[in-house]
Formats: sequence, structure tokens, C-alpha cells
Amino acid sequence: MPKRTRKQYAPEFKFKLVEESLKKDNMTEVARKYGVNFTLVSKWKSYFMEHAQQVFETNNDKEKEELKKIIAKLERLIGKKEIELNLLKNFSDFYESRNTT
Repeated sequence: MPKRTRKQYAPEFKFKLVEESLKKDNMTEVARKYGVNFTLVSKWKSYFMEHAQQVFETNNDKEKEELKKIIAKLERLIGKKEIELNLLKNFSDFYESRNTT
């Protein structure tokens, strides 16, 4: 028995079905019209609705978020280095005081 492969749909086709289902407010009709499983159209529509706001995000917004992440990472790194420096200074002071007595 040959192995069954999943049919791949182009993004344009998926968008067309989602757009039409939003306009008609009837996913069953759209799924039947194009011969696509209702559940698949429903998944595409849900995914679209969850991610639609990203269309309106600007590169500037994305860059700001990336920069905030980088700044937070650098601040953590600086904090670790400050702790390391303080530990080294304390050890140095401790050994220096033991050698002078």
C-alpha cells in the first residue's frame, strides 16, 4: 500500500479561503466550495486571527524589542562581572592581610 502524503497548499490559497470565510462568515460553505476539509480551514482562520496584528507592527517596533532584549542581557552580564570583581577584590584583600601579618 503506497504511503499517503499530505497535500500542500500555497499561502495565497490559504489566505483566500480565510478571507472568504471571514466575509461570508461561513467556513463550511467555503470549505465545500474549494474541496478542503472544514477543520483545516478552521485552523487556518484561527492562526490568521492570532497573528493578524503582526501585519501592523513596524520594523521599528521589532527593533525596539530586540534592543530591549540585548540591553537586558548586557545588564545581567554586567551584574555578574561586578560580583566577580567584588569576590576577587575580597580574596585579594584577605590574602594581602594574611601575608602582611
